[in-house]
This record gives sequence, C-alpha cells and structure tokens, in this order.
Amino acid sequence: MLVSRTTNMLRAVPARATTLQQPALRGMATTCLLAVKPTASPTMAIRCQPKILQTLASARSPILGSRSASTTTTSPPSSKAAATDIAEKPLDWNTFFRLRTLRRRWQLAFSGLMCAGSAGGGAIFLGSGSLDSLVSQLPLDPFFTLGLMTFGFAALGWLVGPILGSAAFNVLHRSTKRQMTLKENQFFARVKKNRAEPYGSASNPVPDFYGEKIQSVAGYRQWMKDQRAFNKKRVTFI
Repeated sequence: MLVSRTTNMLRAVPARATTLQQPALRGMATTCLLAVKPTASPTMAIRCQPKILQTLASARSPILGSRSASTTTTSPPSSKAAATDIAEKPLDWNTFFRLRTLRRRWQLAFSGLMCAGSAGGGAIFLGSGSLDSLVSQLPLDPFFTLGLMTFGFAALGWLVGPILGSAAFNVLHRSTKRQMTLKENQFFARVKKNRAEPYGSASNPVPDFYGEKIQSVAGYRQWMKDQRAFNKKRVTFI
C-alpha cells in the first residue's frame, strides 16, 4: 500500500513540473521569435523609437535632470551690475578739480566751526575752575595762562576740522570716493614729475611746490608754465 502511494507521488511530480514550466517556455519562445523575426518595415521601427526614448527619459536619474536644468537656465541681466559700471565711470579732470575744491571748502568750514566750538568749550571748562591748581603753579599771570590754554583748545579744533570735513564730504559723495582717490594719486604723480627742483632756491622758493592752488585744467597749465619759468631762471640766472 505504501509502495504504490509513493510510486504515484513520484509520477505526479514530473507532470506538475512540466505543467509549471510550460508557460515560461512559451514566453521564452515568443521572445526568441520576436527577436529573430525582422521588422515589417522601417516605419514600424521609427514609430517604436519615441516610446523607447520616452521610457528612457522617464528612467533618467534626478541628478542628471537637475544638472541639465541648471545648465540650460540663463541668468537675467543684472541692473545692479549696470549701475556699478555707471558709478565706476572715470572722472574727467574738470570734475576732479571741482570736487577737490568743494572738499577743501568743506574742510575750511569744519575747521572754523571746530575752532569756535573748541575755543568756547575750553573757555567754559577753564572758567569752571577745574584747572585752578595747575594755573596757580605756572609762573605766569593767571589771565595770560587761561588765554594761552583757550588758544590751544581753538588750535586743536582747527586741526581736527579738516578730518571731519573730509569724512562728511566722503559720506555725501561716496559714489565718487574711489575715483577721486585714483585721480588724486595720478594728479600728485604729475605734480611730482613736473615741478621744479627746490635745491638752491632758498631766496627764491618754488611757486606752489605741492600744487595746492590748482583748481582747474587751466590752472594746471599755468602752474606748468610757472615751473618751466622757474627752471629757466634757475639755470640762466636771469
């Protein structure tokens, strides 16, 4: 009984295996036939290509997609760069001399204000009696000593004024600050190159040795004529 049942089970296993393998074999045979079978016409292959390309495009990695998107985007024109180019436009010499004269006026105005303010503040401070012990130790008249101290406060304010005036001018004209610095370096290089030699001219000093009185292009040309005339006079003793 057991022997017959075992025999029937062994016979049934190959039959089931063959039934399970038949669909797989049919699929493989169909694939092989499709691979071997030539296409009916080139147009069919062309029609199939878009589907294949669409499938490949959908399977593309996100890294490549983002990279291609980043490379294809174009940056819009920047108005800030254009404004920078306009601001960096080099100054002409007439504008430079005009701004230089204006800066000098600012320095003089702040020097006057600081001189008056320092003198008034110093007088109030000295009048409060904070330095009476120091004034009494000096071998001078107290009123004369207080006057000298007040004059010292005024002189200190006069010296600090140009610094504050230049700072205020740079704040109001910050767009031309860099160009002013470059132009000023070029100007002083020209002055240093073209000015007369000061040697042996103690009795006859060089006219405007540092070019501080030049306020325009015409003034610079006149300064050049004065330097040449001084050199000629120094050489020929006329």
